[in-house]
Parts: sequence; structure tokens; C-alpha cells
Amino acid sequence: MKSMTARRVTLCVAVVAALTGVAACGSSDSGKGDKASGGGAIHVSPIAALRSAEQSTDKADSAKVRSTTSIGTLMSMTANGALTWGDGLKGNLTITYTGGQMAELMKKAGTASMEARYLPDAYYAHMSDAYAQQTGGKHWLKYSYDDLAKLGGASGTYMKDQLQNSTPNQSVKLLLASKQVKKVGEETVDGAHTTHYSGTVQVADLAGRSSNLSADQLAALKQQLTQAGITTDTIDIWINDQNLLVKKTEKADTAKGAMNSTAYYSDYGVKVSAVAPPASDTKDFKDLMKSLGTPGSSNTANGSGISS
Repeated sequence: MKSMTARRVTLCVAVVAALTGVAACGSSDSGKGDKASGGGAIHVSPIAALRSAEQSTDKADSAKVRSTTSIGTLMSMTANGALTWGDGLKGNLTITYTGGQMAELMKKAGTASMEARYLPDAYYAHMSDAYAQQTGGKHWLKYSYDDLAKLGGASGTYMKDQLQNSTPNQSVKLLLASKQVKKVGEETVDGAHTTHYSGTVQVADLAGRSSNLSADQLAALKQQLTQAGITTDTIDIWINDQNLLVKKTEKADTAKGAMNSTAYYSDYGVKVSAVAPPASDTKDFKDLMKSLGTPGSSNTANGSGISS
């Protein structure tokens, strides 16, 4: 595998694995509000119902997650695993690239899927034997959140903030903050009775509400989002009778094409174990970039990490 391919794969994995973790578990910003009574037999307003769902999902601490994501012709992928968020984001997801430029790039790297392992200070990506030829035989890449922040500028800082302070009810909080949520109706999801809610949020405005960025960092992030063509995010969520999030969809337009994401949550409270891989089989992302001679910046604002 050529070093140029290795560089592109390394940068793409940095962005995709991080975005997958954010999509599965998002911001930890907890909107405070009046508690609402749960249960399908009690009629409550959408805002009150979402506040109850936010609190119940947050307290559950862990869940199994399966999701699909597509961004124009850039990529389509699936993720499957389990995450816990009680003491920082931890867990494991198997990410499989099913189409687009990313799938072709990963084929050149010798695999169509990888394991992403999330810990509070970093995440790790398990790569193929072919890729390991570029890393002295080491199969795991370590991406510290501090290094991601430096790589992506304001968007990297935002990504670090979200990954280090995450709960799975990001979408619930986004709808609460938007104050433009409506009840769609009652539907069955995976055999369970649920209530469906929908709304559209301004992405840049919500970033300010759901992160700890400074004013300058937030302004830079908004500029990057504008350049990436990301302005609004249409979110739909399904809440079961236990006030737990069981499904969410997100739709947005980007400079790389339409983004569509669907995630399902189940087995709340499942035991999740995640530890750092053996140091002898791990290569640090920053060190690898230096050895491959990667330029100092990448096109992370468009969500791809692939230079045009």
C-alpha cells in the first residue's frame, strides 16, 4: 500500500470514527427543566415528554447501538456495538464501509470494516494487516482527542468536546433547545410502542448551546460549518413507554451531498467493557503522520478528511 493511500486512510479514519461516536452519543449539555410524568397513558406536551426522555436516557448509562450513515457519494457505512457514558464515553463499535469513496479507499487498505474503541481521552481504530505494513506491524491507531482538536481547528475542538462529554440523548437535547419540536404520532419500532417527534435545528446555533467552546472557537466553527454547507439538521426521534430513546434519524445537506443517519438503541444498562489495546500493537496517530510526511492540515471541515 502506497504511503499516500496510508495518509488518506489515516485521516479519513480519524474523522469517520470520531463522527460515528458523536452521532451515537453526542453532547453532554443537560438542559434543565420540569420533570414530566412518564407512561404512554398520560398525555403531556412534546417539550415535557422530551425532558422526561432526556433524563431517563441519560440515567441509563449504557446501551447497544446500531446505525447507518450516508453522505452523498463520499461514503455509506454501518456501525454496530455498545457504548457507556456514565464516566466519559467508552465502548466498542464495528464500523463497516458499504459504499462511496471511503469504501474504495478502505479496500485499498485491505479491509471494508474496522473496530473503533472509545475511551475518555482517546479512541482507537483496529486496521488490517496490509495497513500495518505502514506502521511497523502495529494494527491499532490511537487518536487522542487533543490531537484531533489540533488537526481540525475549531471543528476538531468541537469534536473533542463532544466525544469527551457525551450521552446518547444528543438528539433529544437538540430538539429541546430548538423549541420547534412537534409530535408526529405513535408508531411501532422493533416491536415496541413509541411516540415519534420531529424538528429542525440550526446547527451552528446548537453548537453554541451544546459545547464548552469559547466565543472565538464558536465563531470559527460556524464559519467552517458554513463552508461545508451545513446549516440545518432535521431530527426525528422515537421514545418508548419507558421514556427511553429507541430510534433517531438525522437529515442535513452538506457540500459533499445529502447526509442521512439512522440509529437504533436497545438493551439499556448492558455491561460494557473497553480498555486500551496493547501498547506493543498500537501506533500513535500524531507520530504516524510525522513519519508519513503528512501536510499540517486536512479538509476536515467538509466531514471527509479527503483532500479534493
